[in-house]
Amino acid sequence: MHPALSTELLAKLRQPRPYPAVSLLMPTHRREPDNTQDPVRLRNLVARAGEALEQDPAVTRERRLDVLSQLELALGEVDLAHAEDGLVIYAAPGEHHVWSTARTVPERVVLGDTFLTRNLVAAQAAEQPFWALAVAADRVSLWNGEAERVTESAEGGFPLARSLEDPDAERKEQIGDLPSTFRDEQTRQFLREAHEAMRVVLSSAPRPLYLIGDAPALSLLDELGALGKDVTAVPAGGLAAGPAAEVWRVLQPLRAAREAADTAAVVSELDSARGRREFAGGLDEVWEAAKEGRVRLLAVEEHYRAVVRDYGDHLEPAEPADLDARDDIVDEVVEQALGTGAGVRFVPDDTLPDARRIAAVLRY
Repeated sequence: MHPALSTELLAKLRQPRPYPAVSLLMPTHRREPDNTQDPVRLRNLVARAGEALEQDPAVTRERRLDVLSQLELALGEVDLAHAEDGLVIYAAPGEHHVWSTARTVPERVVLGDTFLTRNLVAAQAAEQPFWALAVAADRVSLWNGEAERVTESAEGGFPLARSLEDPDAERKEQIGDLPSTFRDEQTRQFLREAHEAMRVVLSSAPRPLYLIGDAPALSLLDELGALGKDVTAVPAGGLAAGPAAEVWRVLQPLRAAREAADTAAVVSELDSARGRREFAGGLDEVWEAAKEGRVRLLAVEEHYRAVVRDYGDHLEPAEPADLDARDDIVDEVVEQALGTGAGVRFVPDDTLPDARRIAAVLRY
């Protein structure tokens, strides 16, 4: 499945496609026994897409077969054994895309001339990806951090590796000229290369960065210059070769502390906005402000979803099966806010009880 989202990719996905562009969305499950139902539900959803294509008179036989073949290719890329909370599949003539998301999505099959991207947009906003660089004298590895795990990344040419064997070590030891590992010029050059490679990665994909290694390695990297404004040193050696579970274990307390501080900052900003009368709370108020482009900062509880009917001047609760029900209105608000340049922060459930789970700081 596609490893990551970016603003550039989302912009490309919003571009018009030859009809029919199929968007297939399905909530998935991370653990047993719930995840045992996912393969069957996915096949049923693809069958629904096939029926919709068959019954649409605007879809030629050639286009239908093309899109069906793209859906089959997409199915071959789905990895439900490592599913998260949502699955998004796009298929159009000549192309397909597959994403697993850490935010749940409503079950839908939609045919149009664009892909339905609002759920991916919300998923991207909810993610707080980070990089971790694990450093040793003979290996430097890069780890892609997500909500609940890290995976080793090949971005930027990582991992970098070299041999520590010095063919002249015995002679140097005899004359007292064998330097410690991190004073050795070959090691310093090796870490310079890693430092430069990481700088390039951050320039194309800026994220918070954690530097993991023994104190001498971290000190040497510090001497080479700051890699960015959001860099945290983690004095822990022996992780340049992983495993991923151990890298995550070392980082988890730091990540939890960061998330708690970020949440406190969002709540404080919302409280200040109340005093300035620049605050909106509840779905109705925030939806109106988002449509008017007035939202500067949007705060949403992580698992908040709402099915509504839009009556123009207000929203009313609805059931997913109701006619004209909109079962992803919260993700629509997120997409609308991001589209007008607002910041979006997802906060833990029960953080915004007085605001009915969604709130905004307004521009005016």
